[in-house]
Amino acid sequence: MKKNRCFAVLSILVSITPIVQLQAQDKNDNLSFEQYIRNSALTKSEIDVFVDPQQHSWAQYDAELGYILGNDLLPGAIDNSKYISTVRSDGARAMHMYENLSCRINTYGNSFTMCSQVSDGETWQEYLAAHLGEPVRNYGMGGYGVYQAYRRMLREEKTENSADYMLFYIWGDDHSRSLLTCRYVTFYPNWNNRGGRRFHNNFWPHLEMNLETGQFEEKENLLSTPESMYKMMDPEFMYENTKDDMMLQMMTYLNRNIDGLDRGRLQKLAEILDLPPINFTNEDQLRADIVVLRHACAFAATEFILEKVRLFADLNDKQLLVVLFDPYKVTKSLIKDGTRYDQQIVDFLDENNYYYFDMNMVHAEDYKSFNLSLDDYFKRYFIGHYKPTGNHFFAYSIKDKIVNWLDPKPITYRGERQNMEDFNGYLEK
Repeated sequence: MKKNRCFAVLSILVSITPIVQLQAQDKNDNLSFEQYIRNSALTKSEIDVFVDPQQHSWAQYDAELGYILGNDLLPGAIDNSKYISTVRSDGARAMHMYENLSCRINTYGNSFTMCSQVSDGETWQEYLAAHLGEPVRNYGMGGYGVYQAYRRMLREEKTENSADYMLFYIWGDDHSRSLLTCRYVTFYPNWNNRGGRRFHNNFWPHLEMNLETGQFEEKENLLSTPESMYKMMDPEFMYENTKDDMMLQMMTYLNRNIDGLDRGRLQKLAEILDLPPINFTNEDQLRADIVVLRHACAFAATEFILEKVRLFADLNDKQLLVVLFDPYKVTKSLIKDGTRYDQQIVDFLDENNYYYFDMNMVHAEDYKSFNLSLDDYFKRYFIGHYKPTGNHFFAYSIKDKIVNWLDPKPITYRGERQNMEDFNGYLEK
């Protein structure tokens, strides 16, 4: 392995969007698939706030990616407090530890990478930077899937903020998000946009399976100007541009009992993925078959993306670290019975010699040290996302993997060879 190469940590975590604001009733109960989509149309005032760069909003419009992080003070932090989330001019979350020093590590992923529900100085990147004595840049964004994190990585690694080491973080549901045309349609009945200040997961770049070629195709953001966002006010536009989304069909069927399944196209998708024919005659078996199909398609997309991520790293002389973490679907399952639904991705990483870190296994081992119920164990670290203690635990769990990876090692790990005589960059100006 070459020295001084760019280290890419691609962290794919299945993220939870900021904090789900449950409404009293799901107004879309007993709706047709078409009407359900039509009801997702936005109001003009919501779009006005979202596309206005002067507004303080959790997310801000982005022509390529759909949205990136904004500036806001949000509810949902520990002890019923709010948390401060601010963004740098380059679109990264604010960093404070040794920010004037050269940055070797860029991190990409969704809300567990971004560290939703904690303030800027409480992220795992900041805890890790404090320990290593060098900055760690945070390009995570809540709601992103694997593909959207990859596109963010491509963009940032072509700028002056390019890093030698990339951390790519994957969370559970991120696999499916890569294939959604507009993820907002999947969760809007249970989400409060707060007048546009919490809106996100609009149209974005994504993958689609070409049923003729059996290959994934990369699709650009359909609404690539602020003005075009106002098309999301039109129910007809929403329906016509999302009705053929096979991942949306599967998710609304499984999560909301809304049957919009295009049986012919889904049967073709199952054939491409070498799955048995879908049983459309028995409801229980149909649901089971759709679960299998959804995961198979999503995992195939993640494998496709990971190959592109590693190719980019190799061609640009960078180092890549993939992070896996899904506390709710994977960690709990590992603790309960030793199984995990994403075993296919773990096998893919092992068989193809990816350098990766699996936080699910860390928690499964850590749980053995406590005499606690699983729910009480989770309360130590989580409030939906990690709370500050969880981010601290993550930072110190992954640090050895990163220290052994960096060349030269961080200044705090150079032992007797390091005699620090110059504190430039460490002292206050």
